[in-house]
Amino acid sequence: MRFVGLDIGEKRIGVAVSDVSGTLARPLGVLRPSGLDVDALDVVSTEIARLVAEEDGLGEIVIGLPRRLDGSPSDMTPRVEQFARQLRAKTSLPVTLQDERLSSHEAESRLALRDKNWRSRKAKLDAAAAAVILQDYLDSRA
Repeated sequence: MRFVGLDIGEKRIGVAVSDVSGTLARPLGVLRPSGLDVDALDVVSTEIARLVAEEDGLGEIVIGLPRRLDGSPSDMTPRVEQFARQLRAKTSLPVTLQDERLSSHEAESRLALRDKNWRSRKAKLDAAAAAVILQDYLDSRA
């Protein structure tokens, strides 16, 4: 069964998915809801339903939990926790929160190795960060 990883932001939500064995994560794309407090839950729920309907299905949702470098909550932490609670209520899949500290930095570094165009990298960054978050989760399970 596959896992999906989400990097929740104010304007964009990065999406990544694992292979069927739950070993490797890859960026899938970026969702652009009107806002985190507006329609993000509906947009994400629609994407989750689409992935569940695919042949390989979906077994778990992993959401990146933002924190400051020292581990303390950031301004986004309670908002993402609230989003995760709402998503749990809306789906039958397990929802897990995964520490996302430095995931965007790591994703940017990896993208920069292959793509020198900053604008091109920026368009892929949220999905790449979701893949880093999901890969960290998958590695922690091994």
